[in-house]
Amino acid sequence: MSIKPTVQLKNVTKVIGKKTIIDNISFDIYPGEVFGFLGPNGAGKTTTIRMLVGLIKPTSGIIKICDFDVRKQFVQAMQRLGSIVENPELYKYLSGRENLQLFARMLPGVDSERIQEVIDLVDLTARIDDQVQTYSLGMRQRLGIAQALLGRPDVLILDEPTNGLDPMGIKDLRTFIRKLVDETGLSVLVSSHILSEIEMLADRVAIMSRGKIVKVGTVRDLVDALSSGVDWRVNDAFRALDIVKASPYVQSAELYDDHTIHTLMDESKTSILNESLLQAGIEVWTIERKVQTLEDLFIRLTGGDHIV
Repeated sequence: MSIKPTVQLKNVTKVIGKKTIIDNISFDIYPGEVFGFLGPNGAGKTTTIRMLVGLIKPTSGIIKICDFDVRKQFVQAMQRLGSIVENPELYKYLSGRENLQLFARMLPGVDSERIQEVIDLVDLTARIDDQVQTYSLGMRQRLGIAQALLGRPDVLILDEPTNGLDPMGIKDLRTFIRKLVDETGLSVLVSSHILSEIEMLADRVAIMSRGKIVKVGTVRDLVDALSSGVDWRVNDAFRALDIVKASPYVQSAELYDDHTIHTLMDESKTSILNESLLQAGIEVWTIERKVQTLEDLFIRLTGGDHIV
């Protein structure tokens, strides 16, 4: 039996005036995964999230949360969803607990026991009765997540949750999100323009550029799909270049200097190419594999759209 997605976007488009902001995007999110939503500022991530949480309507297409259509079954869909879009809304002069109690009044079936459950879940027990104005930014983010979890959602959406955090705060939040998913089975969508954070945190990634989804897949699969970069240091790069380019295992090759050739090629065939060069009288000094990253894929797919 296949697992049903908790979030479904199918052919979603958003047009404002004459401008297409979101252009026919589709992706699914499944239970128990962190789904990274990656793109530079202005790519359309926040607009997509605002449609997901019902703040704006798509021009066309279907959005479902736990099989409830956001347009046709809005209340049921939103009951399955928790979110922090931009910064969590908190009263700084109240304690963390008082903030949760205030928010809980708007949710049916949320009692003091549930409030304590989410306090424990986000590891704020020791500071929950202190005023929020004394909290670090990372603690305020966790309190905001606790607030979003009060209604027992199946899906949690976090829009740029690491904004403003220092490196240790980012690391702590990343560890917390991973632990939260492992313990609860939540689906978590994390949008970010910080590629390294998504690469370390997400199970799967959607890469967005100029309102379009240009690639969706696991981080590992996306990186593995890249051709391996191999640098060849030889005694005569100019003469070697013709031999390298003629190889059926080389997708591209370019001179770097008199002795170096950059290639994108099937890494498993380096020994065959090496033998061809040696037979042609080329001295091969070194063969160095260049590890490709998600950043390389991003640049290739988006034409170098700016990202951190």
